[in-house]
Order: sequence, then C-alpha cells, then structure tokens
Amino acid sequence: MKKLLIIVLTVLLGMPLVAQEKLFIVFEMMKVDNEQEVAYSETEQFWKKIHEKRVAAGDIIGWDLWQLLPGGEDQGYQFATATLYNNAEKMFEDSNLWQRAKEAYPNMSEEAINEKMNEASKTRDLAVRIYMELIATTTGDFKMNVGTVATMDFMKVDMNNYEAYEKVETQVFMPTHQKMVNAGAKGSWGLARFVVPYGSDTYASHITVNMFENMKQFLKPYDAGQPTPAQQKAMMDGLKTRDMKFSYLARLIETVK
Repeated sequence: MKKLLIIVLTVLLGMPLVAQEKLFIVFEMMKVDNEQEVAYSETEQFWKKIHEKRVAAGDIIGWDLWQLLPGGEDQGYQFATATLYNNAEKMFEDSNLWQRAKEAYPNMSEEAINEKMNEASKTRDLAVRIYMELIATTTGDFKMNVGTVATMDFMKVDMNNYEAYEKVETQVFMPTHQKMVNAGAKGSWGLARFVVPYGSDTYASHITVNMFENMKQFLKPYDAGQPTPAQQKAMMDGLKTRDMKFSYLARLIETVK
C-alpha cells in the first residue's frame, strides 16, 4: 500500500493554473500484466471517447494517460490516469459519466456499453485512487503533449507543518524552477496537496512535479549557478520541513483537452 501511494500521483501536476482557477486531480494507478497490455490499451481507447464527451460538456477539464517508467511487473504499477477538474464538487460526484458514455457510443445498446465498461476490470488492477489539489505552479506557456516527461517527488509532511513546508516550496524553491522554465530547461513545476487520503498515517501528503517537453530536455544538463550563503541556508532549512519518500518518472501517452 505504501508503494502504491507513492506512485499514485505520477501525473499532470505541471498543468498551469488558468486565470487563478483551482485545479483538482483524480489519479488512478493501474497494475497491468505484460500479457494484458494490448487489451488494456484497447480499454483506454474506449474510455478516451467518453472523456472527450466529458470535456466537451464541461464535466472535466481534461484526462491523461501516463506510462510509468521503467515499467515491468516488478515495478508495481505500469500506468496512471489523471482526470482534471476545476471544481472539487465535480471531482467527488462525477455524476454524468453514464450519460457521456451513451453520447460517445450512440449506436451501442446500454447493455453493450455497460459490458464494455465492466471489461476494464479484466485488463488491469485499479490499485488506488487519490484526490488532489494543485496549490502552486510556475508560469509560462508550456502545454502537455504526448511525449511529455514528468518527474515526481513524493513528500511526507507532518500535518502541523503544512504551512511551513508549502511556504518553503513556493518562496525558496519555486523561483529556481521558474528560472529554469524561463531558460527553457524544463516545461513547468507544480506543487500539489493530497485532499484524500489525509492524515498522519498516509504515506505521503504532497507531491512536486517537474514537466519536460520530452526526454531530450529532461536529460539535458542545466547549470543553475551557485546559490548565495543565505539561499543555501534557506534551502537546507527547507529540506528539514519534509521527508522525500520516493521519486518516479512517467511519459504521457494519451491526452484529452
């Protein structure tokens, strides 16, 4: 379960906030056996058309499918989906899903649609679902396209220390990430907070995500320069506010916006 919660947030936190609107994210992490990958891909293609109708109707902002790297059955989870909302109530209720399915497949009977939707459980193990809120992000015109690469750091922060930790991320570290964005060294950076699950027994409470246009940009060296003594102290003090539990790498393979 611990490893599960680590990987769970592997997605989409680099998506910029538009006009200060809040962004809420539901992540679903999948464990897919090697022999089921083709069938799982077909399942997500079926769902993709439904998500297109959801976006068109304003139910969601977008949907993304990520491949987790390095992959392989022993890595625990191979794929993740992220569904984006501009409203927390929509995120928790999600009441129009069946209607959008009928709109996406008007020539299919309700029985056939229901059967197809239920087939998803046969192609993958939906291991966990996490609800999150994006609380800070760099600015810029970065757009997530297929091929986008993301690195994720999962942080465990004491419940009484959220404010201090989030202040460090936004006031100490985010300016450096913004400089990298401005220099073309990365696409974006974002900080998200768990909404559910929540509490002292959860494996992580926050995640920071770095987005890159592609693997080439991710692998390209970047010299950030030498921080001043005051900056070094602020960074070292900031590191003490959280426990970095795990890092992951993911590649975007499908998206609906």
